[in-house]
Amino acid sequence: MKILIIEDEQDLAQSIAEYLSEESYLCEFASTYHQALDKIENYHYDCILLDIMLPDGNGMKILKELKQQGKQDGVIIISAKDALDDKIQGLQIGADDYLTKPFHLAELTARIYSVIRRKQFGNSNTVQQNELQIDLLAKTVSVNNALVSLTKKEFNLLLYFIGNKNRVISKSTLAEHLSGDFADMLDSHDFVYAHVKNLKKKLNEAGCSNYLKTVYGTGYKWGV
Repeated sequence: MKILIIEDEQDLAQSIAEYLSEESYLCEFASTYHQALDKIENYHYDCILLDIMLPDGNGMKILKELKQQGKQDGVIIISAKDALDDKIQGLQIGADDYLTKPFHLAELTARIYSVIRRKQFGNSNTVQQNELQIDLLAKTVSVNNALVSLTKKEFNLLLYFIGNKNRVISKSTLAEHLSGDFADMLDSHDFVYAHVKNLKKKLNEAGCSNYLKTVYGTGYKWGV
């Protein structure tokens, strides 16, 4: 899962990223209004942490821009502004949650999980597709009630496919999801093929149907 941290307090941004990394989130950063605009225009995130007081602009305008572009990224406002009017305005514009600084990182992580679960997994802690079961909290995968051992990248890849079922996903999009925003500067995205191949092999060997299809010349699709 990929998170964008829009925060000009570098120490706080780094603390958040280190904590989220331990929970297997991939974090990207923007410390200014204009950096944030560039990021949201060019990339997709599972959740955006948005500080509304940036040195060169108001984060509320970033939120409005996200909505104008029709982006579906989850958004949690993290702000020192604790006035009721600010919270109402942020939620009315389209934020999914509002957390006042200072906050506990464990609470922030729980709220990120809640936003992603609601947007991508029908607000359930368990994803069930016939013989395949994914426990989102325990981060485990089972086929016919037998656990399947996946690497972190394979697990994240599986969640991404499940969260975008029946959609064709390009190799470049998967590269961005696995490796972050710098993926578009890489000469090759062949590593995506290796991860997809390994994921398919493990699921198939466990007895899972072949839901993950290669769409020739385009990408991959998780079919239901």
